[in-house]
Amino acid sequence: MTNVSAGTLRRRPAQRRSVERVERMLDECARLLDEVGYDGLTTKEVARRAGVPIGTFYQFFPDKQGLVRALALRNLDAFLSRLTSRLGDAQITDWTGAVDLAVDEFVEMKRTIPGFAIMDFGEILPTPAGPPLKGTDRLLDSTLENNVIVADRLRSLTIELLGAPTGPALDRALIVAVEAADAVLKLAFRAHPGGDPDLVAECKRLVRRYLADHLPAR
Repeated sequence: MTNVSAGTLRRRPAQRRSVERVERMLDECARLLDEVGYDGLTTKEVARRAGVPIGTFYQFFPDKQGLVRALALRNLDAFLSRLTSRLGDAQITDWTGAVDLAVDEFVEMKRTIPGFAIMDFGEILPTPAGPPLKGTDRLLDSTLENNVIVADRLRSLTIELLGAPTGPALDRALIVAVEAADAVLKLAFRAHPGGDPDLVAECKRLVRRYLADHLPAR
């Protein structure tokens, strides 16, 4: 499994007060992405709005890119946590239902989570309609594309909750599925600010049909 958390922060907050400060800075970063975009985002304004000295900011984050990297990782953790909770609440044990829930959760976060429309899991869009900023496809890890990391995290969830068979075939299938879903959902949000519902439905259909050749029916 990839470990993108290593090196994200300059130092880990140990005390509750430090944890709260880091979370406030990430919250303000997300809000500012919606308000002014990545180019307008500054470490000084994040610190000011979070109510922390600029020196405190640099205790935890090396620069603006380090800040948005930490936000992207938090977004990914939140997505997986929310998806796990929804799978449990719906008592879904079949991967086809899991595909629909994963797409629905992603779309809901795009619509409602601050900053998520500009940067979900690393790739930064100057506007919600894109195209992405050059070089941000490897924001989480300089050696791996963001979608590879997302697929790896989904692989762990798929194996743990749905009992999917392990092996290189599953790894490859999930990377292809994530890339395909990413492309179609980008198209959906270019077509409509809230995500074109017909294209969202097409995304689900595409991923289900593709994975049907790689995952056993249950």
